[in-house]
Amino acid sequence: MQQTLSQQDFAFTCRVPTRWSDLDMLGHVNNARFFSFDESARLEYFGELMRGDPTFWKERGFILARIECDFLAQLHHPAVVDIGFRIARIGRSSMNTLAGMFVDGKPVAVSRGVLVWFNYELQKPQPVPDDVRALIRAREVIAPEEN
Repeated sequence: MQQTLSQQDFAFTCRVPTRWSDLDMLGHVNNARFFSFDESARLEYFGELMRGDPTFWKERGFILARIECDFLAQLHHPAVVDIGFRIARIGRSSMNTLAGMFVDGKPVAVSRGVLVWFNYELQKPQPVPDDVRALIRAREVIAPEEN
């Protein structure tokens, strides 16, 4: 990872406690769980952002096209993971996401994803709407790249 990750980079955060069932046979939180942490933050981010839009999740929204994760430190149970989530780039019909996962202020993982804005009725990608772009721009402490 090239940059130093800080909780202050994220306007949106949520907390997720680890569970006993998250552990692998070595006693670590299993790496697959970090994708679930990202999912929790992503859904809460957009749930709050689009709360006033009755068409969201019914007619329009996004689909996850890609996700990856860098594991920075071992995570043991019990712990509370603070997840910062943001939109790092907005393209024509896609968005790049960044989620920083922290325990006691220290980064334990960072995930990056690609979301595609999607029309559920037509079952095809569409350009990210101007109203969604404006909501994202207004929320973020680090302005997303746009192209």
